[in-house]
Amino acid sequence: MLKLSLDALEIVETIARKGSFAGAAKELFRVPSTISYTVSKLEDDLGVRLFDRFGPKVALTAAGKELLKEGRYLLRAAGDLESRVRRVASGWETELAIGMDSMLGPSSLQPDIEAFYAVADQTRLRLVREVLSGTWDALLDRRVDLLVGAAGEGPSGGGYTAEPIGASAFVFAVAPSHPLAAAGHPLDKSDLLPYRAVAVSDSARQLGTRTVGLLFGQDSLAVPDMETKYAFQLQGLGFGFLPEAWARPAIEAGLLVEKSVVEPKPDETFYLAWRSGEEGAALTWWLRRMREDSPFARMIARPCVQVYG
Repeated sequence: MLKLSLDALEIVETIARKGSFAGAAKELFRVPSTISYTVSKLEDDLGVRLFDRFGPKVALTAAGKELLKEGRYLLRAAGDLESRVRRVASGWETELAIGMDSMLGPSSLQPDIEAFYAVADQTRLRLVREVLSGTWDALLDRRVDLLVGAAGEGPSGGGYTAEPIGASAFVFAVAPSHPLAAAGHPLDKSDLLPYRAVAVSDSARQLGTRTVGLLFGQDSLAVPDMETKYAFQLQGLGFGFLPEAWARPAIEAGLLVEKSVVEPKPDETFYLAWRSGEEGAALTWWLRRMREDSPFARMIARPCVQVYG
């Protein structure tokens, strides 16, 4: 009899990702004692130690890393098999996860969600926001099924289909109180280096992360999403590029000052993307809906000034 179960693998993978048994228990909706028992039993059955314990924090041993290296493929394969079985039985997925970049507003999909539920109320929807390469990472890692607004081109290697759905220009902006607001010339690297940049952290887990707009040796304030970056720049905590749809209303209201820079940020294209070969009824419905009426303009045009002003 096999000593390794998919349930145990999922627990080990979650512990490794969260860094603690307590974090894994919270994400998996289990009590910590169940997590500890499962890991201890698996270690006893395999005759190896999977984690080094450092108080509440844990780290994978060499054996644990080897287990997860192949174990993650097994988990993805099992999830794929479950999805295919359910899809064959009904044609409609039991769940569809939709991912998007953090600068896009999921609430803007309300009319699309209402229209979807009118024809497919048995399919659960889950909306996920990621940052930069994190959107593509979530798709290829099967954490989402469809991307509605992934920033920038996807990674090489294929496995997915992508279509552009919109593009965003960017504006370099600072608060009126920031020292750079008074500069009367296009800002270059020497102007920017003495001050702090506000940068959004890439949420990718498997793919390489992207770093946008930072100079070598630049002091930076790393934040989890574009909303936080926007709010901190309004408060004068640093500088950086913002989507024009967000920055323009604040500039017109006198809350931000637009500055010319020697090296402007090029426009960013956003993509609709899904894994190649998947044809569930829910995915098909959303692809048709997004192609007929792209939601990009309403997803990026959000009333941020009202939220933070």
